Amino acid sequence: MTDENYAGAAEFIDAVKVTGGKSENIEDLTALEDQVTVLLNGVTVTSQVATSSNLDELGAGYVITEGLCKDVKSVHTDGNTNTVYVTSDSVTENFRKIQIKTAETQTGTSGGVESAVAATVSKRKAIATVKAPHVIESDIEIGIDDIYRATKEIISDLWVKTGGVHCSVLFREGGEIVAVMTDVGRHNTVDKVVGSAILNGIDLNKCFLGCTGRQPYGMVKKCMNAGIPIIISKAASTADGIRLARESGITLICFARGERFTVYSNPQRVRGVKTDQ
Repeated sequence: MTDENYAGAAEFIDAVKVTGGKSENIEDLTALEDQVTVLLNGVTVTSQVATSSNLDELGAGYVITEGLCKDVKSVHTDGNTNTVYVTSDSVTENFRKIQIKTAETQTGTSGGVESAVAATVSKRKAIATVKAPHVIESDIEIGIDDIYRATKEIISDLWVKTGGVHCSVLFREGGEIVAVMTDVGRHNTVDKVVGSAILNGIDLNKCFLGCTGRQPYGMVKKCMNAGIPIIISKAASTADGIRLARESGITLICFARGERFTVYSNPQRVRGVKTDQ
C-alpha cells in the first residue's frame, strides 16, 4: 500500500504490532531510502543514502554546504537513476581537490574509484582542530517565542508517523517559514532547505534553522558554509560543534524542547536572554 502524500519518502509495510502480549496485524508507515549521486560540473562529489524527494534541492544545497562552490547556475535530476547534475561558475579550492583526485583515479594513480567521493564524505567526520575559515556577520535577532515555535514546527507529520526521518525547517527573521524538508539523514535535511533557499533567491544570512538532529562539527560546518547565523536543535551538540559555532559567529541553540533550551554560542542574537558573556 502507498500514500501519494509520502511519495518517495515513505511507504506502508505489513507488520505485526504486539502490545501487552496481544498481537495485531498493521500496515506501518516506514521511511524510504535510496542511493543518490550528486555531480558538480560533471564531477561526482558524493554518492550517499537519502530520501528520494526534493533531489534538486538536495544537490543544490549539498554543493553549497560542503563549500564546493559559492553559487548554483543550474540543477536538474535524473529520476530514473537518482542522479543530480549541478553546475556552477564559482567553484572553490575544495572542489578543485576533488577534481584532482577524480583525475588521478581515472588514470590509475589513486587508491580507488570511490576515493574522491570518500574524501568529500569524510569531511563530515572532521575534528575541529582549526579555526573557522570565515565568520558569519549577521544582524538577525530572534525572540524566545521564535525558538518555542521552531521546536513545534520541526516535528513533521512524517517524523511523528515513522520515527525514521529527520526534519529541518528554515525560517526568515520574523518567523515566516521558507522551507520544510524531511529525510532519513539529518545532514540531507539541511542540504535540502539550503538548496530550496538558493533556488528561490533567499538570503540565508537573514534566516534561522530549526532541526531535529544532533549538531556535531559537520552539521555546524554546513551552516557556516551556507551563511546561516542561527541553529536551533531539539538534540545535543558536541564540544567540537560548539567550538566551531563560537569561532564562526553562529548562534547555536540545543535541547530546544517545550519551553526550555540551551544557548552555547553568540547569545546576543536571542532577545530576552541574559548573559555575562
